[in-house]
Amino acid sequence: MTRLKNETLSIRTSCEIKDLLRKAAERERRSVASMIETLILEYAQAHGIKQATPSSAGKAGKA
Repeated sequence: MTRLKNETLSIRTSCEIKDLLRKAAERERRSVASMIETLILEYAQAHGIKQATPSSAGKAGKA
């Protein structure tokens, strides 16, 4: 499933967390961005968090 990638996410974290993320991405042969997406999607699936549909996701920030 191809997702439109039109949002930017910027976070501050410790060098230890960044290093763990980089090592996890290398182990999975992924980019860091792809690893973050994978971790979030797996978490959401494990905890029953539903993804917003493209039409409802765009409306959420337009109030």
